[in-house]
Amino acid sequence: MSLTKSERRQRIKFRIRKVVTGTTAKPRLSVFRSNKEIYAQIIDDVNGVTLASASSREAGITRGTNIETAASVGKLIAEKALKAGIENVSFDRNGYLYHGRVQSLANGAREAGLKF
Repeated sequence: MSLTKSERRQRIKFRIRKVVTGTTAKPRLSVFRSNKEIYAQIIDDVNGVTLASASSREAGITRGTNIETAASVGKLIAEKALKAGIENVSFDRNGYLYHGRVQSLANGAREAGLKF
């Protein structure tokens, strides 16, 4: 019996999370992608705290194609992180393939100054 799409993503997600964790010095940049929106959080897993978050639902996000919107969310999360004094993060693609909106968000965050 084959896996469903969500079961496959959960397996990949758990495999990634065994390696990628967020610390106070280097928090985790987690991406969630729905059919309409895209969300990003910077998380300190040691203390269990979300340090910064951004989504495509916020005001100030330029609407365009999904990829352009994801890039602007990446820039916004990077600006919020830099304000909070966070420069280095570890990228958690959350089981999604690294292309399209996820890649665009990552590139937008890199352009705005985050290092990962």
